[in-house]
Amino acid sequence: MTDITQKYANLAPTTAQKFRQRVLPFLALAVVLAIIPMSGPSGTAYTLLNVMGINIVFALSYNMLLGRGGLLSFGHAVYFGLGGFAAVHAMDAIGSAESGFWANYPIFFLPVIGFAGGALAGAVIGWPSCKRAGTPFAMISLGIAELIAAAGLMFGSIFGGEEGVTGDRMVGHEVFGLSLGPTSEVYWFIAFWTFVGVAGMFAFTRTPLGKLSEATRDNPERVEFIGYNPTRVRYLVFIFAGAFAGLSGGMAAVNYEIFTPEALSLVPSGLVLLMAYIGGIRYFTGPILGAILLTYMQSMLSDFTEAWLLYLGLLFICIVMFAPGGLAGVLYGFTDALRAGKLGEVIGRWAGQAIGSALALFGMIILVEVAVHWSNGFGETFEPYGLHLTFGNPLTWVLIVVPVVAGIVILRRLANTEEGVIA
Repeated sequence: MTDITQKYANLAPTTAQKFRQRVLPFLALAVVLAIIPMSGPSGTAYTLLNVMGINIVFALSYNMLLGRGGLLSFGHAVYFGLGGFAAVHAMDAIGSAESGFWANYPIFFLPVIGFAGGALAGAVIGWPSCKRAGTPFAMISLGIAELIAAAGLMFGSIFGGEEGVTGDRMVGHEVFGLSLGPTSEVYWFIAFWTFVGVAGMFAFTRTPLGKLSEATRDNPERVEFIGYNPTRVRYLVFIFAGAFAGLSGGMAAVNYEIFTPEALSLVPSGLVLLMAYIGGIRYFTGPILGAILLTYMQSMLSDFTEAWLLYLGLLFICIVMFAPGGLAGVLYGFTDALRAGKLGEVIGRWAGQAIGSALALFGMIILVEVAVHWSNGFGETFEPYGLHLTFGNPLTWVLIVVPVVAGIVILRRLANTEEGVIA
């Protein structure tokens, strides 16, 4: 009996492993957040970093449902938006109050109001939603998203109509000497709450409820067999996911100083789904990577082409087909291969997939850009590197067909080779 107990005790992580896995990453995150301002970023860079911080918390909150709970939601922006509206209304109350609670409430802690607003919305909406899982849950979330989005345009006294609700983040008491006027000071606000949100959600994954959420995702019948109610587990996780989404909404309210009903629509709900899945829903760090990448694409790639959303869709398709673990899965696969001594084999396979995907993507980019220039009348000519590409130019079709066919052939051969190895 003692031997068995000792064997199980040996399965527990050591103190060094706990520090490396649970403490060191957050120390590194804190150091990175503190070092960034020392590099002297521009106002544009600060703005981009602030949006990244908001989206990181938003994407992680969504992954509490999808990755950890197995609940596909098409309306997660509802909790982001309701938390943001609660925060911006609180901002107005702080600005107009001369005494009392709101007169002494700092703007710096508005994300707490957003957290409470998101949790309340999750508690109300989650009660009927979480009685079902799988496809019914997804359809319920879609219906609720449309319902709340429509209500956002109907109830102008709450949501401000199409113009939204505005506030002033420079009112009230300062915290840590931050007036929250310049974007450089807003960065410290965003960095603080990003760290709090990430640490809070990671801590949630280590709780019994977080573990039960994963168990309910994998085998709800077994969870019920051991004495827990899967519906109640889903409901509690739903509330926490809504709360952290509201936290990110509160951060956004301070950052933008305005909230409109568009924040409740299906567009941000779809975008956060892409962030989580492209980053990798199986890993805690996946949504962080996805939020950083998609925020950058949304901000920077949109300056170069109107078709950036099409490229985002192509990226999503490539991730689903060739890297279902997302960007985080690729990175962790690299480290696992390095430890197993199979780095050369893995790099060779990934290089082949990358070349095939890049060739196919190159041809698709030419097709999309020529079509965009033709349909929008931008001279009806796409001119990369001095080439004059139109639909009537044979070179255009050569640059479209040849790379696409070559990329598909490479990817198919790699897929057949892997199937043969598995067989």
